[in-house]
Amino acid sequence: MSTGRDPGLQPERTRLAWRRTLLTVTVVTALAVRLASTGDPTGAMLAGGVVLVWGALLALCWPRGTGTGPARTGGRTLPLVTAGTVVLALLGVLLVLRGLW
Repeated sequence: MSTGRDPGLQPERTRLAWRRTLLTVTVVTALAVRLASTGDPTGAMLAGGVVLVWGALLALCWPRGTGTGPARTGGRTLPLVTAGTVVLALLGVLLVLRGLW
């Protein structure tokens, strides 16, 4: 019986999952900026908030997606990414509602 750990493809799947998360957030950011580019100051402020959240998520996800970050982060990364995703969703709803007014 082997006592060594064989991670198999799990590290690669994890890196790919972080890359998909970052790609999704980037696309949402681009769509939010496009939606807010009507010249309205409120839309510009909301788009600025989206870009700030995107930058924070980029800083969190990039090391994990490229495999250059630590394997363990003490469980802090996932809650922060979740909070950032919720903030992006709320800002997106505000942008859509602003477009409907």
